[in-house]
Amino acid sequence: MATRRAAACRPAVLHGRLGPDEAARLARGFKAIADPARLRLLNFIAGQPGGEACVCHLTQPLGLAQPTVSHHLKVLTDAGLLLREQRGTWAYYRLLPERLAALRDTLAVPARVLRRPLGTAVRRAS
Repeated sequence: MATRRAAACRPAVLHGRLGPDEAARLARGFKAIADPARLRLLNFIAGQPGGEACVCHLTQPLGLAQPTVSHHLKVLTDAGLLLREQRGTWAYYRLLPERLAALRDTLAVPARVLRRPLGTAVRRAS
């Protein structure tokens, strides 16, 4: 009887949507945005009217030297979060919304969970 009761109390086996390769790819994106300067860069670029910014416009708001800003932009580009386009001597950067959405969606809580009171379990249909 105790075994049956214990088995009923155990949480169900979790089913994840991410495979190892996708998890590694997403982790690179999360690691890239974990830096405050990089997070600010993404925010500045997202806030531009055309959705893009030249590296020359990003140094002043961050208060960092151009080589440092370029390094951070390279990390974000290598993580697949920015698209880089060379125009003459300047590089312009644009967000890749689908990649940022993938990061967001990885941590999204289903609406049914958000609506439940704290401490209540989700019941599954048998």
